[in-house]
Amino acid sequence: MADSPELPQSPEVPTPVSAGGRVRWRRFAVLTVPAVAVTAGLGIALAQGALAASFAVSGQQFKVSAKSLEGEGFAQYGSVDVNAREELIPVAVTAIREAKLNSLCQSVVTSLPVIGDISLNLTAGQKSPVEASNLFVDATQLSGDAVFSNIEIGRDASTLDKGPADAQGMQDLFAQQADTVSITNLRQTAWATNAGTFKLSGLSMNISKGKKECF
Repeated sequence: MADSPELPQSPEVPTPVSAGGRVRWRRFAVLTVPAVAVTAGLGIALAQGALAASFAVSGQQFKVSAKSLEGEGFAQYGSVDVNAREELIPVAVTAIREAKLNSLCQSVVTSLPVIGDISLNLTAGQKSPVEASNLFVDATQLSGDAVFSNIEIGRDASTLDKGPADAQGMQDLFAQQADTVSITNLRQTAWATNAGTFKLSGLSMNISKGKKECF
């Protein structure tokens, strides 16, 4: 009788194997557990509303500058924003209980087909300062000359108590806080801003063609 034809074998699923043929389960676990833990942690944070902005952020960052900022009750910690595609965006949250800003400028540039760049510029606080309470800014860049009073650096983000009531991050994450903050020549790039109240004296908004930014 002729030999029966051999059936093709299903491809084997690769496993973490050492040179001696043993499965390195310990190394495999070390590589996979952190990723699973981070994903689970972010999922829990999303479910509890512990992430930064309380709304889906747009796909555009905007720039903010001010001649000076004076704040009472300062806190800063790392967090994550979420856009409409449910993508996670790492940010540094700056939270101030009461803030006053002089010569505020906010700008965002949108590029449109055929038309090109369109700039939206907002200015306020040229004569009287802009006032904000429970201010939260989710930023990716911040610069200026800063002075803090009674600052605490390296505090657990879940234990912050000097900023707004909701200004707390996830447990075990780095954070800092201070009684007061003073920043001159403030420049920052952000994804979102939240405020309990936002009083803009001398508000002016302008839309123009081309790229016109605060800095």
